[in-house]
Amino acid sequence: MKIGVCYYPEHWPESNWVNDAKHMKDVGIKIVRIGEFAWCRFEPEQDHYDFDWFTRAIDTLHDAGLQVILGTPTATPPAWLIRNNPHMLAVGEDGHTRDFGSRRHYCFSSEPYKQECSRIVTKMAELYGEHPAVVAWQTDNEYGCHSTTISYSDAAISAFQQWCEQTYKTIDALNEAWGNVFWSMEYQHFNQIGAPVLAVTETNPAHRLAYWRFSSNQVKRFNQLQCDILRKLSPGRDIVHNFMGNFVEFDHFDVAKDLDVASWDNYPLGFLTRDGVNAEDQTHFLRTGHPDSSAFHHELYRACGTGRLWLMEQQPGPVNWAPYNPAPLPGMVRLWGWEAFAHGAEVVSYFRWKQVPYAQEQMHTALCLPNGDEDDAAREVRILAKDLEQLERVNTMMTPAPVALVFDYAGDQAARIQQPDGMNYDPLIFTQRVYSALRQLGVTVDIVPSEAALDQYKLVCVPNATISNATLTNTLQQLDVPIILFPRTGSKTTECSIPAELPPGALQALINIKITRVESLPPATQIQTNNHTVLIDWRERVEAEFDAHEQCADGWGFHYQQQNVHYFNACPRQEDLIQLLSARLSEAGIPNQDLGAGLRIQRCGDLTLAFNYGPEQITVNDEILANFGYKSADGFVLGTNKLNPAELCAWI
Repeated sequence: MKIGVCYYPEHWPESNWVNDAKHMKDVGIKIVRIGEFAWCRFEPEQDHYDFDWFTRAIDTLHDAGLQVILGTPTATPPAWLIRNNPHMLAVGEDGHTRDFGSRRHYCFSSEPYKQECSRIVTKMAELYGEHPAVVAWQTDNEYGCHSTTISYSDAAISAFQQWCEQTYKTIDALNEAWGNVFWSMEYQHFNQIGAPVLAVTETNPAHRLAYWRFSSNQVKRFNQLQCDILRKLSPGRDIVHNFMGNFVEFDHFDVAKDLDVASWDNYPLGFLTRDGVNAEDQTHFLRTGHPDSSAFHHELYRACGTGRLWLMEQQPGPVNWAPYNPAPLPGMVRLWGWEAFAHGAEVVSYFRWKQVPYAQEQMHTALCLPNGDEDDAAREVRILAKDLEQLERVNTMMTPAPVALVFDYAGDQAARIQQPDGMNYDPLIFTQRVYSALRQLGVTVDIVPSEAALDQYKLVCVPNATISNATLTNTLQQLDVPIILFPRTGSKTTECSIPAELPPGALQALINIKITRVESLPPATQIQTNNHTVLIDWRERVEAEFDAHEQCADGWGFHYQQQNVHYFNACPRQEDLIQLLSARLSEAGIPNQDLGAGLRIQRCGDLTLAFNYGPEQITVNDEILANFGYKSADGFVLGTNKLNPAELCAWI
């Protein structure tokens, strides 16, 4: 694994560059990302280029022995371009134009803007495509950040009308697919179709899902345009994009098909205080981040990248954008780096080298202070770099995990589109809960798309396959390992309707049940079954010709099993979910043990690592090792078996 950093030479006097580069090298950094926000300096006026300064910056880094990732600058088009092409701006759900003044101020459907992007990317690739320092390109930056995937501009609506015609062929077919006979919503021509927004009340869920699919495809086309240019003019370099955490506004599997590597930007403390983590966990993991949040995304994006993973931005300290921005516990910057390594990361790049003293991100910490002095994170990165040198000859090649967790972006979206008022169910959060329960049981998990082959796994979990999927059904039918299905599985068709055969749709071929009623109740409503407590975020009444394993007091079943297939028709509390999954893991012959809230173990080739995210010392004892089939870890290559908070150990 290479340690990297994000650097912005345009933010600092050129007289600083040589010392910065030498300092990076001294800390242990090997690779530097630059350029992704510098369009206004590359082209201060249309067709008047100034790349001389950037060439000197790249050469300075190269002379210091550093490799370079070049970012295309298309996330921040300059002011002159916006004023010349005002219709390239996105329009928000409120109908207001999202104007210049920050970043990501463009609409993916603007053809004139795509031409401008093609021009600047081509110019950069012609200049630097064969530069010996350049080892990779990053396309744009954080697609969709600040809710910019979906635009309601005139350009987007026109492109959507064309997409609908290409997809459905005839207007009658579209009306039939969307159920437009309801409320007299039928169209006579494709050019009558607008965006599913600003209506009097709820818009058609089929229309909304179609608009999401269209918008996701626009991201793919935008990214593909840049990839094609870079492959032609800069052969042999990796092409990556930096996706985000807890973000499902487009299909990342689909967009990543044009990349060599999927990378993502990891801010564990920012996510903890912003993205729906419960209050107890926020308190418990305030300075470490949730023990399974980073790991979940490492696995998800490694799957998007067909087995390759980079981190383009790793949190070094307090950020500036979450509701609360605590400082990490001493040791966590090093631990987060090792966690990424344990999940197969080839690069971990910290954001950023020096804290910028002005503009929107001046409160966002970096490896160094604005004056160039090292901050806490730089000192931990030095330790990480030395750690990695010790293990250069250890086999750390990732091998398939025993458990697969199937993730589907369209299924996640379908579950979001139409929910009863007051609904407390979030499909991504529930998926992460399932992953977290498996990881707390000490199990390594692969996250895979719904079209993936699954015959190498000993257990398969399907937490969010809302859309009835014949391909997934056929794949699952070939398996004789335990399969676990959760609420809402197969509850919608591809057009966001209830399947004619009732949910779980095509998956009735695996388990012969029908969902005849659903309910959602206020947050924290609980119902007791024979053995467990169910949180009624969402519950389903099941009709089956066989008895449920567990029954609720009101007669509704909870756990149904037919041969190797298990169906849970409600969301258990986390402690009950851990028990239920432990039983299925044992059924599959997979060693497991409840490690508690803070301890996590990850296998990486010949290396096993243990991490302490908790607030107290933890001992990795021989009982734990024996339960997972590990030998006594007397010969630790990192640390010892007694882990203080924010510490890790590793053994072979």
